[in-house]
Amino acid sequence: MQSDKKTFKAGYVAIVGKPNVGKSTLINDFMGCKLSIVTPKPQTTRKKIMGVLTREGYQIVFYDTPGIMDPKYELQEYMVRTAYNAIEDADVILLMAEPFEPPNTMDKAIFEKLLRFNIPVILAVNKVDLVEKDSIIPIISAYDAQFKFAEIVPISALKGMNLDLTLTLIEKYLPEGEPFYPEDYMTDYNERFLASEIIREKVFEFYGEEIPYSTTVEIEEFKEREAGKDYIKAIIYVERDSQKGIIIGKEGKAIKRVGLIAREEIEKQIGRKVYLELRVKVMEKWRKDKNKLYKLGYK
Repeated sequence: MQSDKKTFKAGYVAIVGKPNVGKSTLINDFMGCKLSIVTPKPQTTRKKIMGVLTREGYQIVFYDTPGIMDPKYELQEYMVRTAYNAIEDADVILLMAEPFEPPNTMDKAIFEKLLRFNIPVILAVNKVDLVEKDSIIPIISAYDAQFKFAEIVPISALKGMNLDLTLTLIEKYLPEGEPFYPEDYMTDYNERFLASEIIREKVFEFYGEEIPYSTTVEIEEFKEREAGKDYIKAIIYVERDSQKGIIIGKEGKAIKRVGLIAREEIEKQIGRKVYLELRVKVMEKWRKDKNKLYKLGYK
C-alpha cells in the first residue's frame, strides 16, 4: 500500500460543528456510502461515528460527531461531551460552518475551546451552493478574523463541491505513519447499531415536533439465521404515553410504515433479508436521567 514516492500519512480527523451544518452528509460523501444517518432535523447524530478512508499515500480516520450546542438536558450534555472527546483524539479538526451569517456568540465559544487543543483546524464553510458567490467572501473573512484557521475551504457536501480539495488540505496536516486499519476497513460499528440508527432515522423523518427528540431505539434481539430471514426485535422508547400513541398511530399504521421503510433499508445495508419487529415502550424522562441513558447505551 505504501508509495515509494512519498511517505505514508495516517491520522484522526474530528468533524465538528453546530447541529445541522452537514457533518453526517460530509462523512457519507467522503466514504462513498451511508455511515451516518441524515435528516433535515438538527441533533440527529447522537454518538460518534467512525469512518476509515484509505487512499494511495494516506489513511484518514474520520469521526462524525454530535452537534455542539448549549445543552439543556443530560442527553445533550452527553452529545457535547462526545464531540469534544473526539477532538481530544484527533490530529486534525475539520470545523464545519454555514455561509448564511457571520460567527455568533456560540461560534466564538466553540473557537475558544478548540484553541485549547493546539490542533490544526480546517474550516469548511458548507452549503455554499445555497448563497450567492459574492456573499461568501465577507462571511469567510468574518470567520477568519475571529480565529486563525490552518485552512479555509468553501464546500457543498450535498453537491460534492470541493471535497477532493478538502481531503488534500487534510492530508497536508496528517502526521507521517503507518495505517491504523486494513485497506478495506471502513467502520467499527456493528449491524445492531446500524439497525438501531436506521430505525431512529425513520422516526426523525416521519414524525414532527418533539417526538423524534423524545425517542431512542434499542435492539433487544438480533438473530442471524442460516435459513430464512434474520430476526430483529427493536424497542422504540418514548417519554410519555401520549407519544406512544402517536408513534403507533391509528390502527398501528404509523409504526407499520416506519417498520416497512426501516426494514427495506436495513436489508439494503446488510445484504440479507430481515424480519423486523418493532415495539414501543414508555421510559419517563430518559433524556434527563444519567442511569437511564447509560442503560440505553449512552455511555
